[in-house]
Amino acid sequence: MRSSGGFHGRRIQKTGGSTYIISLPKNWVTARGLGPGDVLLFTPRADGSLTIFAESSGPAESDRRVVEVDNDMETEHLFRRLIAEYIAGYPLLEIRTEGRMSPRTREVVRNFAQRMIGPEILEETSEAVILQDVVGANPLPIPSIIRREHQMVRAMHVDAMVAFRGRDTSIARDVVERDWEVDRLHWFLEKQVTSALRDARILASLELTLPECSTYLLASRVLERIADHAVRIADSVTILGREPTPEKLGGELERMSAAAASALSDALDSLDTRDIAKANRVIDAAHELTRQRDHVLRELSSKRGRLAVGLAYVLESLERSAFYASDLAEIAINRAVESPPRADELLATRPVKASAASVASA
Repeated sequence: MRSSGGFHGRRIQKTGGSTYIISLPKNWVTARGLGPGDVLLFTPRADGSLTIFAESSGPAESDRRVVEVDNDMETEHLFRRLIAEYIAGYPLLEIRTEGRMSPRTREVVRNFAQRMIGPEILEETSEAVILQDVVGANPLPIPSIIRREHQMVRAMHVDAMVAFRGRDTSIARDVVERDWEVDRLHWFLEKQVTSALRDARILASLELTLPECSTYLLASRVLERIADHAVRIADSVTILGREPTPEKLGGELERMSAAAASALSDALDSLDTRDIAKANRVIDAAHELTRQRDHVLRELSSKRGRLAVGLAYVLESLERSAFYASDLAEIAINRAVESPPRADELLATRPVKASAASVASA
């Protein structure tokens, strides 16, 4: 046996006609309570290595997380703590207080379980609430989550501009409420990636490499930030009240909105197809939008009061949305360099030209 840098070396031996074997470190076997006849599972990694782990017959004690909280914690602080515990990815989460849990604390825990994807109340006592993750580690592929987030964010952006244009407070409130849907998808994706980092079996089930997990997590964060700016645009409706937007300024903002939405769609497409040229066009478009921003700012300089404040909020959020799209384009470039598309992936994403016969029969 050889050891180097924390790695243990074993020589490959051949037994029979075609079987290769290696021995396992004794300390590793005994530390996990393994012995002759126990089953080991392995999964190949994209870098050519193998990950080996013991077959589990049931939930381990490490799958249960006990969280001690205080009844005096502020509601927001408690909710943030629960989100952090959720992202850590434990299948069983026991929220416990010293003494009887107050109705307010219990309500926060219930509200948390209703908002997140996966946790359900398994058991309640006077001092604790036990939550169980009922969806498992990989009910929905991570690329599908990203596409769903994009659909929701784009719809929020469009509706926020509709609310701004018509000063419609009901549509604005709906945009604000939908921000929670984007947040819960982002937290769910973050939980999946965290679980994959901790457990090789979950990483194998995701059918992604660790760099790909990191890429999608960054992309999800960008989409979540763009959703926040859609909320800011919706919030401007309350600031503006019934104050009308000057026609020229309204037209400029509409053009910027369309450019930002187009940049986001193109950035996500470049992430899927690993199209570096398209990603660069998104980044260039974001810089062009900055020049448009300067022109609108000059127009705004002559305005006063709530009109100036509300339009400034909209202008800033449109610019930030475009630059977040450029961030997504940079992530796409990094992914393209890290993992160029294979030939079968290019064929799958290439549009198919319809034949004259098929068009005629349609």
